[in-house]
Amino acid sequence: MFFDSWTDLLRVTVVALVAYPALIALLRLSGKRTLAKMNAFDLVVTVALGSTLATILLNRDVSLSEGVLALAMLILLQFVSALASVRSRRVRRLLKSEPALLLRDGRFLTDAMERHRVPSDEVRQAIRSQGIGAVEDVAAVVLETDGTFSVIPRSSAGAGTSFAPVRGADSTPTTGDDPRAP
Repeated sequence: MFFDSWTDLLRVTVVALVAYPALIALLRLSGKRTLAKMNAFDLVVTVALGSTLATILLNRDVSLSEGVLALAMLILLQFVSALASVRSRRVRRLLKSEPALLLRDGRFLTDAMERHRVPSDEVRQAIRSQGIGAVEDVAAVVLETDGTFSVIPRSSAGAGTSFAPVRGADSTPTTGDDPRAP
């Protein structure tokens, strides 16, 4: 359980010394976008790469060449998917979610918050993390495609042109005049 053989340890060492640099080389060849934290699809690919590397290192039934090919295929598929999403609106909609407006003009958009399963406490936390003490001082909070929150203070909102691709940007707040709700 703690130790099987020196041969196994040597195999893991040799495979790691080849597989890890191969993964780094493949990632460098594929560009910065491959490991970008942009959406759930990218996260799945990143986790799959780590899982594949672990399998290559620890599973004797997977040859080094098979493992490196698997890594290359995951990266190639990620590259092709990213390229297709840039060129095709349909592919982009399939692979990526849209950003969603959760708070506008200091008021929570409860329908959007419920749809995206975001409690008001998380929105307030995002506001506090930006150093803003009052919900009323916030023009908008957007749930981005990667799951992060963008908080736009009223003082920085300008004309709001960055909201164009945001789902719900044209909706009205649904919580009345009390910004502390829900």
